[in-house]
Amino acid sequence: MAKFKLDEVDHQILDMLIDNTRIPFTDIAKKLLISAGTVHVRVKKMEEAGIIMGSSLTLDYQKLDYSFIAYVGVFLQNTSQTKFVLERISDIPYVTVAHITTGKFNIFCKIRAKDTMHAKDIIFMLDDIDGVYRTETMISLEESLNDKKRLMHTIFNEL
Repeated sequence: MAKFKLDEVDHQILDMLIDNTRIPFTDIAKKLLISAGTVHVRVKKMEEAGIIMGSSLTLDYQKLDYSFIAYVGVFLQNTSQTKFVLERISDIPYVTVAHITTGKFNIFCKIRAKDTMHAKDIIFMLDDIDGVYRTETMISLEESLNDKKRLMHTIFNEL
């Protein structure tokens, strides 16, 4: 498959979708002075090319009583157990992000919990996975920056 080439209209469509994934195609079309059908076709092509992979929803976890964030570094007994351990981690819904890493940890996870007691239970779930040697936890005092939009705008401006 040939590499998909974005033009200026595609960039403008993406910029608007980055700012608001729920913006109607008709609103995009009006702002860009093109038809809603054109927006639909272009978005569909970007989805087929894998540039757009769904859309996201931002939740206020504090209002849902899940404002406690911790990062857990996972040490494995053997790196050959990585795939198995990641499969077990994916069964724990409170682990929202997991990375295979270099350096100190084999796997690095982000967890969301209701409070410290709930976080302790989640960490114990991670510790109980066969192949996990030990874990190391860092508690987030405040999520000061969580903004993918700035990076996406920068990437599309560089294209």
